[in-house]
Amino acid sequence: MNYQQEKIKPYSPDGAKGKQVEQMFDNIAHSYDFLNHALSLGIDKYWRKAALNSLKPYAPQRLLDIATGTGDFALLAAKLLHPRSIVGADLSEGMLSVARQKALRSEYARNITFQKEDCMALSFADSSFDAITVAYGIRNFENLDRGLSEMLRVLKPGGRLVIIELTTPQKSPMKQLFGFYSRVWMPTMGRLISHDKQAYTYLPATMEAFPQGERMVEILAKAGFTDINFKRFTGGISTLYTAARP
Repeated sequence: MNYQQEKIKPYSPDGAKGKQVEQMFDNIAHSYDFLNHALSLGIDKYWRKAALNSLKPYAPQRLLDIATGTGDFALLAAKLLHPRSIVGADLSEGMLSVARQKALRSEYARNITFQKEDCMALSFADSSFDAITVAYGIRNFENLDRGLSEMLRVLKPGGRLVIIELTTPQKSPMKQLFGFYSRVWMPTMGRLISHDKQAYTYLPATMEAFPQGERMVEILAKAGFTDINFKRFTGGISTLYTAARP
């Protein structure tokens, strides 16, 4: 099935979305961390912790962090969950370069590896991981169904999937405030700091287009996941989805 956010591309309506997303994150890697936390006013740190805390009862020992970006979520997972190993996977070598430098400066360098991966065709064997996480990256998938299918494949039976993603609030006044934030404030600040106008126009557009709440639950169920739940944070700005491989 085609989803609306799959049609939104950073630079041109022509060409593969995955290649354009890779180019975009290479372009903004230098300023990504600063903008990511500044634009969320630091609230994203609370959302990230809540997402990882949902995995604590399952004590995953081998974890895959998809769309790992600059590695913040993988490093936080190492701190909170203490797995034996974490693989951070991403399309963008620019982002992965930043992630590797962070890992080297941390106490978790021996437990984390970062590698370039296309989540449409992961290189890992079936049933390789106890848990898979995706923090604020799933809306960039070129094909959502294919990406979910790949994650289901490499997840062990009984393994857990955790997705946290930015979403659009449905109730006033948060809906109006978020509209101004995503359509005016984010593109303006993103353009000034990252010098990539298209990136911070593309990113809020995908937030609005991405399937949310009950619709995302349906998509996860169709992909083969079970025990699916979701929880909204901060008036619906961010949503946590949890699921399992049967």
